[in-house]
This record gives sequence, structure tokens and C-alpha cells, in this order.
Amino acid sequence: MNAEQTTCARACLKAAETDAMTFPDIVGKLIGAGFESYAIDFRRGSALYYLPSGESIELAIATEPTPVEEHFNTADLLEAIREAQSRAPGYSYKGFCRKAKAAGCAGYLVSFSGRRAVYFGRTGETHVELFPQ
Repeated sequence: MNAEQTTCARACLKAAETDAMTFPDIVGKLIGAGFESYAIDFRRGSALYYLPSGESIELAIATEPTPVEEHFNTADLLEAIREAQSRAPGYSYKGFCRKAKAAGCAGYLVSFSGRRAVYFGRTGETHVELFPQ
């Protein structure tokens, strides 16, 4: 991984956490830098950015002390996802993370080539969200 890719991953994480860029813009920047996916782990407090070569970079995420609930609540998670997609009034990425953890989401993987995000709970439940067309 080169310095430019490392800088891009850091900038995209900061942009997400400060609501400076939208999800589609972040995805575009990461694809342009050569990344194929990224994963957010709420329990570990980390973001991992992956290149097709297998190289990766792990960055600490700004987390609030909201624990990940034990039970995966798909309806509540979908509500948080829809708020993010529509950029609902009052939306923030930090708020999304708080709601996702309250819905039992332990983390998620975003696949650019698969055009999807896979959200997962503590006991392996999943929700697959396809990128809008």
C-alpha cells in the first residue's frame, strides 16, 4: 500500500466521521485509490481498508461508548440505513453508528465490486444492503 492510498483511507474515514462527504463520494474516492472494500468493526473500534492484493490498513474509528446490543434487530437497522440513504434531517454518521449498535449491529463490510454492504450481528445474523442503482 502506498502513501497516497493510506492518506486516502484516513481522509475518507475522517470525512465520514465529520459528515464532510456522502457515502457515494467516499466509495468513489476509495475505488479511485484502488481499494476493493472496507469493514467497520464497532466492537473493536476499527476500520479496515482492503486492496485487491490482500494488503490492508487498519485505522481507529471515533466511537461513542454505546455497546453493541446482543440481539440483531433488522427493522431498527433498516431504519438507520434508510435515514443515511435519504440524508434525513438531523442525520449524522455518528448517529447512524449509535443506532446501528443499538440495533445489534457489530459491524459491516462494504464490497465495491459486489455493490453491497453486509451488516452483521454478534451471533452471525446478517442483513445485505445492495447499493442503490
